[in-house]
Amino acid sequence: MELHGYQREAAGPALRGCNSIVWLPTGAGKTRVAAHVCQRHLEGRRGRRVAVLVNKVHLVEQHFQKEFHVLQGDFKVTAISGDSSHKSFFAFEVKQSDVVICTAQILQNALVSREEDTHVEVTDFSLLVIDECHHTHKDAVYNKIMLNYLQRKLSGQQDLPQVLGLTASPGTGGATSFEGAVEHILQICASLDAEEITSAQEELQHLQSHVPQPRKQYDLCQERAQDPFGERLKKVMEQIQRYMEVPGLPRNFGTQIYEQQIVELEKTAAETFCRKTRVCALHLRKYNDALLINDTVRMVDAFQCLQEFYATKQDVKDPTERFLTTTFEENRASLQALARDRRYENPRLGKLEEILQEHFQPPGTSRGIVFTKTRQSAHSLLSWLQDTATLCGQHIRAAVLTGAGYSNQTRHMTQNEQQDVIKLFRQGALNLLFSTSVAEEGLDIPECNIVVRYGLMTNEIAMIQAQGRARAKNSVYSILAKANSREIFREQLNEDLVELMERAIRAVQAMPEREYRLKIRELQRAAVASWLMKEARISERRRLHDPDAVHFYCVNCNVAVCRGSDIRTVEGMHHVNINPNFGLYYKVLPGKVQLQRTFRDWEPGCRIVCSECSQDWGMEMIYRQVKLPILCIKNFVVETPAEKRKYKKWSAVTFPVEEFDYMEYCASIHGQSF
Repeated sequence: MELHGYQREAAGPALRGCNSIVWLPTGAGKTRVAAHVCQRHLEGRRGRRVAVLVNKVHLVEQHFQKEFHVLQGDFKVTAISGDSSHKSFFAFEVKQSDVVICTAQILQNALVSREEDTHVEVTDFSLLVIDECHHTHKDAVYNKIMLNYLQRKLSGQQDLPQVLGLTASPGTGGATSFEGAVEHILQICASLDAEEITSAQEELQHLQSHVPQPRKQYDLCQERAQDPFGERLKKVMEQIQRYMEVPGLPRNFGTQIYEQQIVELEKTAAETFCRKTRVCALHLRKYNDALLINDTVRMVDAFQCLQEFYATKQDVKDPTERFLTTTFEENRASLQALARDRRYENPRLGKLEEILQEHFQPPGTSRGIVFTKTRQSAHSLLSWLQDTATLCGQHIRAAVLTGAGYSNQTRHMTQNEQQDVIKLFRQGALNLLFSTSVAEEGLDIPECNIVVRYGLMTNEIAMIQAQGRARAKNSVYSILAKANSREIFREQLNEDLVELMERAIRAVQAMPEREYRLKIRELQRAAVASWLMKEARISERRRLHDPDAVHFYCVNCNVAVCRGSDIRTVEGMHHVNINPNFGLYYKVLPGKVQLQRTFRDWEPGCRIVCSECSQDWGMEMIYRQVKLPILCIKNFVVETPAEKRKYKKWSAVTFPVEEFDYMEYCASIHGQSF
């Protein structure tokens, strides 16, 4: 496995067995450096074992097939991701393998698992490779793994694995001062226990000639001269707010701030059982979504979003729902007519049309990615492309690439669908992707020659990553946004922050060794102490209330449905109700839920809804032939002796939840003991 001179320079400390972070730009071959270090590490002594950790599922297969493929002749390399059957026997697979490539979450689950066939220790490995290691912070899964490591290190444990971090973009951690940026870089080094952060210094010219940087351009468009469709949506929102009769409601429609305010209003209304306010807030949020879509893509996409929402609201009996549905019906025809009027179309789309025409005509080897904020806008852009006559005949073969996590916004992609799209794109069968941030990091597409950031406002790390997708010679990195907009201001700020990050890294590299080591040790002690205090607080909070004194109410109709003492966890994460009488409170919808991954002891059943008001509650799981309802906590209001509250996550509840005991459950159902 041959390395370029700049790769050898960056790999130096890791090859000597030191913990280090390799900082090289996107496209410079960091994964090849890691594979080379792994090979030398495994050749050095028998019994060594490597874990290669990634933060995106599609990177497991990519690393396995590409750079780590060369190790497979001499070593056993196993790839394990969320939809892999190996996952259930992780500990066994680890013992049988020399190199395990997996998502960080799978390793973290194994570190905290109490079951013998899934539990591993961090000391089962002699080398940890952490891809995109700038994510080692706060509550990120990389940081949980490394806090486990640091706690052991600080207590004097010796047999800990070597750590190799890889990144193109450590960022500044939100700091805008030089001192703050240096502190952030030191914090990442401390979190990864890195003895140094390495880059191409002597071989810098070689690196710059080998890894071309794209030409950056700002493609600016003007505001819509008139927006009668958006104005009509705002009038409907004003009508709904008058109907609510709540003083002091916000009027900054069509903004992210309005969305946050309305989400908070919905939460407060749910907790105080004010159904009218809560239902109106949910509908206002949908209109706000439509305004945001109207601002980003087409009016017809925004109208379609509302149309689909109200299609589910037929035959409603509740007076508030009936008023809201009638209001939409009264405005439907005029909204639809305005949405089809081409005179008021979005100027951004005209600018995008120009860019794509320029790069995909004449037909050739162009390949591009258009980054957009939401799944909804990615799908809408594909639909726009297919409806745009000037682009249809230009040999553009486009698809959408979005995240695999579940979202109520629009349909998620399965991991297999993601991998199929990436494969077709790499092979050239597709030459344009409309993508969310899922394609920013790690995606190996060296031939991309046009990358467009479509009305995006993100930080300097996302900018570096997106820019790094344009790897072909003479490639272009385009910022498409409104003139004088916040997006343009943010992009210019990001350029300054990248410069600041680079200065901070050079300063850390130049620190005297003793000063650096003292600082790292100080930061590590503070991080572990803070983590232990936080864990203690969480543990204390989970014991605040007796589960029997906790009541659950349907978030929509406020009917009391169960107690905290009815809840158990399966596999430490799925919260189920084991009270046989709970079945009286819900209806089961036809058709099994399709999940993209398989589980060891259970399979998904059907969705469940409140029998009183049809509010979604979660789904049934079939656990060893037993049907158990999994509850989604955001669909309930939880009442404790202290307060009524709507939670986003089960981890925040204030009562203990026991693990599900299958034998005990069977005994209680059948009235016998084993």
